Amino acid sequence: MNEEEEDVAGPPHRELYALLHVAPDASDEEIRRAYRQWAQVYHPDKYQDLHMKEVATQNFQRICEAYEILSDETKRQIYDIYGMEGLTSGLELGPRLSKVEEIKEELERLRRMKEQEKSLSQFRPSGTIMTELSVPHFLDGDSFVRGMQMASQFQSQISKKNTLALGGNLAVSENAGGRAASLVLGHQISPAASAEFMVSFGLQALVGVQTTRHLSQHSSATMGLAMSLQDGSINLSNAWTRQFSETANGNIQLVLGPESSIAVGWQKREEKMSAAGELKLGTSSFGASAHYTRRFSSKSHGRIAGRFGSTALEVEVGGGRKLSNFSTVRMLYTIGIQGIFWKFEWRRGGQKIVVPKFVVKPYLLKREKQKALENLDKTSAQVQEATAAAQRAQKLLENVANRKRNKQMEVGGLVITEAKYGNLKNLKRYDQSGGVTELASQVIDVTLPLNFLVTDSGQLKLHEGVKKSGIMGFCDPCPGEPKGLRLEYTYAGSRYEVTVDDYAELFIPREDHRI
Repeated sequence: MNEEEEDVAGPPHRELYALLHVAPDASDEEIRRAYRQWAQVYHPDKYQDLHMKEVATQNFQRICEAYEILSDETKRQIYDIYGMEGLTSGLELGPRLSKVEEIKEELERLRRMKEQEKSLSQFRPSGTIMTELSVPHFLDGDSFVRGMQMASQFQSQISKKNTLALGGNLAVSENAGGRAASLVLGHQISPAASAEFMVSFGLQALVGVQTTRHLSQHSSATMGLAMSLQDGSINLSNAWTRQFSETANGNIQLVLGPESSIAVGWQKREEKMSAAGELKLGTSSFGASAHYTRRFSSKSHGRIAGRFGSTALEVEVGGGRKLSNFSTVRMLYTIGIQGIFWKFEWRRGGQKIVVPKFVVKPYLLKREKQKALENLDKTSAQVQEATAAAQRAQKLLENVANRKRNKQMEVGGLVITEAKYGNLKNLKRYDQSGGVTELASQVIDVTLPLNFLVTDSGQLKLHEGVKKSGIMGFCDPCPGEPKGLRLEYTYAGSRYEVTVDDYAELFIPREDHRI
C-alpha cells in the first residue's frame, strides 16, 4: 500500500508500522520478528501458480521496503518526521531535530486553558447545562434531543495568596460521549506576578503551568506550558496585553504546538456598550470574530456578533433582560452556513442553562452529502483498485487464517465472526440495508485478516495511532471520510461486539464488549 493522503485528524507517517502490524514505538527486535512472520507468508517461492506468485511478490516487496526503513535508525527517524517524502527527497537529520521531534510527537491540538478568574469570595460555585434540540431531525422521525452538556466548577480562596479550583464536565451527543475533570492551583507570587498549576483528566489529560507578570502599569505578559498525559506532547503559549485607555485594551497571543497560531484582539468597554474583535491565523485555519453589546437600560441589553473563517460563517443577533439581582434571561438567533439556530439562556447566580434549537434544516448537511457523492465518483477507480489489491492479499492469508480460526473454535477461544471497515456513518446503515451498492462501496469485509492476526493465546491487538487501512488485507474504501472498524466475535461461548475509530487501539476479548 502506497502512503495516501492522511485524514485531517489523524497522526502522520504510520503506514509502515501498520503494514508490519507493530506499534509506532516498537523495538528493533519486535520489528525484526514481525518482518520474519510476514516474509514467510508472502515469500514468492511458496507459490506455484503464476498469478498467486505475482501477488505474493508485490506484497513481499512492500514488507521488505517497510523493514528496510524501520530497521535503520536514521531512516526510521526521517520517516517518523517527514514520511516517505523525506526519504525520497534526501532530507537529513540536523540541528533542528529536537525541535521537530517535539512538534512531531504532538498528535492532537490541545485547547488552551482559560485563565482562572480571581475570586474575591471564599467559595464560588458555577455551572452550565446545555441541551441540544433539533426540529429537522424530529420532523424526519429522529430524536428531538440530539445531545446534552454539563459543566461545573467550584473555586475557593484557600489562603491570602492561594486559590483552588475544581471542575468537571460531561457531554453526550447521540451515541457518543465524553467526560473530563480538572484541578487548578493559583498562587500570588508578588503584587506583580502570579502562577497557576493545573492538571486535567479525561478527554484532555494534561499537566501544565502558567505564569502572569505585569511588565508596566499598562501592560502584562502570560506564558504557559502544558504537556499531554496521553502522548507526551508539549504546548507552549505566550500572550501580551496592553491597555490603550481606561476603556480599551489589546492583546497578542502566540501558540507553538501541533497547530501553531497567532491571534490579535482588542476589547472596549464603556458604561453603556462593550465591543471586542479578534483575528487568528493558524497553520491549518484562519478566522475572525467581533461582537457589539449595547445596554438600553439597567435591566436590558442587545447584542450583535459575527464570525467568519475557514470553518465558519455566521451572524448572531439577540438580547437579554435582568429579572432580578440574581437572574438573567437571554435569547439569541444565529444565521450561518450550518443553518439557523435559536438559543435560550437562563442564568441564576453562577449557574447557567442553555437550550439551543435548530430552526431550519442546515444547508451544510446537503452540501456535505453532495460533496461525499462527488468524492465517491472521483475516487471510484482508486477504491476499486485498492479493494482488489486487498482481496488478493487476503487470498494469501486464507489458509493460515482458517487454520487459526478452527483452532480457536475447538478450544472456545477468540473467533472473529464478522468485521467491517470503512465509513463510520455507513457502518450501521450497511448492516441494516444488507449491503446496498452505494454503501457497500465504502465498507470492506476484513474478517479474514483479523482472524489471521489472532494470537495462539486467543488475543488480538491493533495499536493506537496507526491507521487501520495500512494493515495487510485492508484498504481505504472511502478516501477523505472518517473511518472505523466494527466487529463481532465470540469467546468462551459468548458473543461480543465493538466499534472503534480508525486510529484507536483495539484489544480483545474484553468483558465490556459482551452483548
